[in-house]
Amino acid sequence: MVEEGAFSGPAASTSTDPLLRPLRLGRLTLRNRIMSTSHETALDESGYPLEAYQRYHEEKAKGGLALTMFGGSARISADTSWGGTQLDVSHDAIIPVFGAFSERIHRHGAAVMCQISHVGRRANATVGAWLPALGPSHSREDYNRSFAHEMDRHDIARIVREFGHAARRAREGGLDGIETMTGGHLIGQFLSPLVNRRGDEFGGSLENRMRFLRMVYEEIRSQVGADYPLGIRYTIDEDHAQGLSFAEAVEVANVLEGEGLVDFFNCIFGRFDTRLNLLVYNIPGMSAPSAPWLGQVGAFKAETDLPVFHAAKIADVATARYAIEQGLVDMVGMTRAHMADPQIVNKLQSGRQEQIRPCVGASHCLYRPVHCIHNPATGRETWLPQVIERSPNAGRKAVVVGGGPAGLEAARVLAERGHNVVLLEAADRLGGQLVLAAKARLRRDLIGIVDWRIAELERLGVDVRLNVYAEAPDILVDAPDLVLLATGGIPDFGPISGNELCLSVFDALGNPAQVADDLLIYDATGRHPAASAAAEIAATGKAVTFVARDPSVAPEMEHHSSIAYRRALADYDVAILLEYELVSVSARDGRREVVLRHLLTGRERRVICAQVVVEHGTVPMTDIFDALRPLSTNDGVTEIESLTGSAPLRGRPASGFELHKIGDAVSSRSVHAAMLDALRLGIQF
Repeated sequence: MVEEGAFSGPAASTSTDPLLRPLRLGRLTLRNRIMSTSHETALDESGYPLEAYQRYHEEKAKGGLALTMFGGSARISADTSWGGTQLDVSHDAIIPVFGAFSERIHRHGAAVMCQISHVGRRANATVGAWLPALGPSHSREDYNRSFAHEMDRHDIARIVREFGHAARRAREGGLDGIETMTGGHLIGQFLSPLVNRRGDEFGGSLENRMRFLRMVYEEIRSQVGADYPLGIRYTIDEDHAQGLSFAEAVEVANVLEGEGLVDFFNCIFGRFDTRLNLLVYNIPGMSAPSAPWLGQVGAFKAETDLPVFHAAKIADVATARYAIEQGLVDMVGMTRAHMADPQIVNKLQSGRQEQIRPCVGASHCLYRPVHCIHNPATGRETWLPQVIERSPNAGRKAVVVGGGPAGLEAARVLAERGHNVVLLEAADRLGGQLVLAAKARLRRDLIGIVDWRIAELERLGVDVRLNVYAEAPDILVDAPDLVLLATGGIPDFGPISGNELCLSVFDALGNPAQVADDLLIYDATGRHPAASAAAEIAATGKAVTFVARDPSVAPEMEHHSSIAYRRALADYDVAILLEYELVSVSARDGRREVVLRHLLTGRERRVICAQVVVEHGTVPMTDIFDALRPLSTNDGVTEIESLTGSAPLRGRPASGFELHKIGDAVSSRSVHAAMLDALRLGIQF
């Protein structure tokens, strides 16, 4: 029975696709089996989910999913902050914000829920009000590095009340349900014998360790009622001999189910007390297999009659459909997949499954605020479109030079806008640097960025011309209205004496046969290329010394990629020298003598090796731009305002052509930056 005034979702689907069948969740009907789980976005404003935050989730609702969860561990108390970017649900001021948010999502037929939590010992004691972290026992978590003081009965009673008040605010704000979180957070810390070493009625036996959990849920139920959808993001196994076991997790779940305290289990597997564990168990990266914990979740589902949700690298529709069809889960979380393409369900329903933009698992979404490596509109929904509309000035002629990530995206966007697009590429295939980057096994799935765009350009009828090393006459022959130069750059070796004796990462990955058995790789950027090349070459059994200017490996990367590289270099016994600059390379008896200088002490160090590979970014190729600039109507100028969304779109000249550079043709940057250039400029034409 649906409560009067409660959101119940659209009419049931008659589709035979398991993913498109509705799911009944107490008083709530979810229109299909696809959801986005709660996660941190850093799109909040002082702890509140306002316009940018809501628009990010609204695009998923427009795209057809059944349920979007938000919060990323919204904090119920002042002493549960991990350092910012969490939502604050500890005051009634959040209720009208929830109301506006729920109305926005319901408008598109989707449901919306929030995850509320107390992070316990994961809290950062050196931010905000500098409140001490707390936990079931005195301990220190590696993740946020605070020492937790042991909670007394007053702490327990206070936090139980605060859970209840936060839940009440969610219901009064019109949200369709809530969940709490066990994995690594306070409730889970009480459950885990690894963390909970208490000697009172809250520690020791499983019955005692689950006492806090039951108190929290009993209080929540008293605040929201028996009919309000209430779930738990639930660790089904800590995967540790002394941790919470699968059998114990099932026993606790049966109690929660039997007492009517929860309506669904949103299952997670493993531990979350270190950044490595978070990578391995909760947010598997590009190097992990697809849906690594689906089997374990399916085993848990066999032990409960309640609906089971799950999300962990379920990145494609085929895997999601398998999970539902085989009865392993009832609701599949495709969270990162929706960052790549919030239109997944709409495309699935309309028979356009092949047009779904793939999640390639690059972990770029873990930067803050949230973005996708090859969907630059994600996290920028207030000014960039997720669905590109046809231009009122459609039919113009555009020439894009360069078939790397910037050029591919520019050609796609301009074609979606309805323009006649020619793409000129000097090589015999499209993809540019991404083709080389994908040769490293830790980044092989990056090729999906290229493959999807090639298919889209074919669908959109873009005139792709390969093996064309374009010069000005080759471009002007098409009488373009717009020329976008995405010509990229050439390897930059920096101010190194003897750099003619060095290879670039491009060389090393593009032609592995020329790579020696003993080499030094010098990283002057802290980005992906050097670390991925070092791991790839070392994996073939070659001796690699990795030298970096920075005090750590890959510091420009988000934590997951940095961890993946550091682990790979350790696995392959790569020698690592940090905070060195490469001064010179010289030939010596058929080998290379390398002089390094420590950046802190100034002391020099000499290394003898067979080969030196240098990563120092790229230098833009500007010869075509220089030739076309005086012929263009805008002198090749791209106004800054037009790239920030801060100025209205300006009029276009009636004759002649505009000229713009994008991507690495401007400066050495990332795939995401190149895609962003292409989208924000392309939508203006």
